[in-house]
Amino acid sequence: MAEAEILRVKLVRSPIGCTQRQRQTLRALGLTRVGRSAVVHNNAPTKGRIRAVEHLIEVQK
Repeated sequence: MAEAEILRVKLVRSPIGCTQRQRQTLRALGLTRVGRSAVVHNNAPTKGRIRAVEHLIEVQK
């Protein structure tokens, strides 16, 4: 079985002023503070979460 591709996401802007749903999405990605990063799997549900908050995060492969 092929190894799953991973992505590193980093929170670069504060979620203050964002909707509750966007804050929950950031938490689901494992991002709690500005400047922190998390490693996530590159799959369809994760891509949807990233797209919902792409204005707040930075994605690296």
